[in-house]
Amino acid sequence: MNLIVIPPAGAAEPHLHKGYETAIYLLKGRVATRYGHELEKSIICQEGDFILIKPDVPHQPINLDPTKPALAIVARNDPNEQGERCAL
Repeated sequence: MNLIVIPPAGAAEPHLHKGYETAIYLLKGRVATRYGHELEKSIICQEGDFILIKPDVPHQPINLDPTKPALAIVARNDPNEQGERCAL
């Protein structure tokens, strides 16, 4: 899991996560996410919304607020992104 900050009016480069899915919970802000092979589709999320991006789907989040950052919790099921596990 990671805390992602998108600066005011900021956007990530279009990208995809090969072979794993991404779950996003928007904590603050309003974000448009373009997605699809040509980024031809989009969805707008607000605080409290959840979005799941399937493996290998190109996407691009865009902060719609020109003055405030957007904050989101992002979790991926990529084994390379998971840290050490605690043994009990």
